[in-house]
Amino acid sequence: MDVLSIMRDLAIILIFAKIFGLLARKLRAPQVVGEIVAGLLIGPSVLGFVQLNDFLGVCAQIGVVLLMFSAGLGTNLKELLKTGPKALAIACAGVLVPLAGGTLLYMCFYGFEPWGSQKFFTAVFIGVIMTATSVSITVETLKELGKLKSELGTAILSAAIIDDVIGILVLTFVLGLKNPKTKPIQVVVSTLLFFVLAVGVGFLVYKLFKFIDKRHPRTRRIPIYSLALCFGLAFVAEKVFGIADITGAYVAGIILCRLHDSSYIEEKMDINSYMLFGPIFFASIGLKTKLDGMTLDIVAFSLLFVVVAMATKVIGCSAMSRLCRFNNKDSLRIGVGMMTRGEVALIVAQRGLDEGLISSVYFTSVILLIIASSILTPIFLKLLFREKKVKTI
Repeated sequence: MDVLSIMRDLAIILIFAKIFGLLARKLRAPQVVGEIVAGLLIGPSVLGFVQLNDFLGVCAQIGVVLLMFSAGLGTNLKELLKTGPKALAIACAGVLVPLAGGTLLYMCFYGFEPWGSQKFFTAVFIGVIMTATSVSITVETLKELGKLKSELGTAILSAAIIDDVIGILVLTFVLGLKNPKTKPIQVVVSTLLFFVLAVGVGFLVYKLFKFIDKRHPRTRRIPIYSLALCFGLAFVAEKVFGIADITGAYVAGIILCRLHDSSYIEEKMDINSYMLFGPIFFASIGLKTKLDGMTLDIVAFSLLFVVVAMATKVIGCSAMSRLCRFNNKDSLRIGVGMMTRGEVALIVAQRGLDEGLISSVYFTSVILLIIASSILTPIFLKLLFREKKVKTI
């Protein structure tokens, strides 16, 4: 592998990713969409400036792990534990209904297959992609409307956090079942053992980090040790327990999220992710997306994928919110607030590609979903929060 060629590829990726990321932000779309488009443009499907190689593939995988570690660090564990049964119930419905909807969509489109077949697991994985929720757009909208700290805003944010945790568990379970050598009970036992270990070891690790943090606050050794923990848990999760490495990275972030310097660690992780590994990961999705594989069937499926993904999230979360005694309008607001998708959906899709569960052409469906949900969610929320003006005489 030519080192100079790698340097050239990195320079092209970073320049194009930054330019298109800024353009996307100007158009009020998520920056990651611009980075994906940049990868598509410079990749073999269009200009052919960059070819995906082993080095870029490894960097992209590190980018995924760092993104999930940062997501864990950003989790408010205290609020998560205090949210109670309402947020948990809404999150469960927000996972189960899209999971079922995505599975049925694929099967209706490509045919029903028995348990254990490749098509069956592909169908289930399409549903898994739909389970992810990204509320960054919702947060900005609620903040603008002055509703972020309301009971409704708290319910949406808490449910979204729990939603991602459940989604990762579902991803882990499906990937475990896909291996023909494993049995369902074996997957359940492995998953439970990992989380039991994570709780036990995590408590000791947290105490150790708390001691170091107290003696050496805001020093570079803390982010370095944290990064080692992230990579170590990612390795143990996949190699020892057969669980996705991103699950280990996410758990590592949750272990450290209550440290006094957790925001400092997250800041340092974001520098690595934002400057190098993040852009490479999102650009690599564009590099892998094959436009020559697009057919009318794929285009039709992509459009239905977007509609079903948004509708099932709204239906599942709204219905459960109503059962939790929110009124009709607030229930609909919660459902719409949970509708957006982002980085986690892309990470899940990437994992499916690595495991041979989906083809790269389906990234188009995910990208369309992110764009559509990011544009429509703020519009719908503003309409739903609009108060009727009372006419005065």
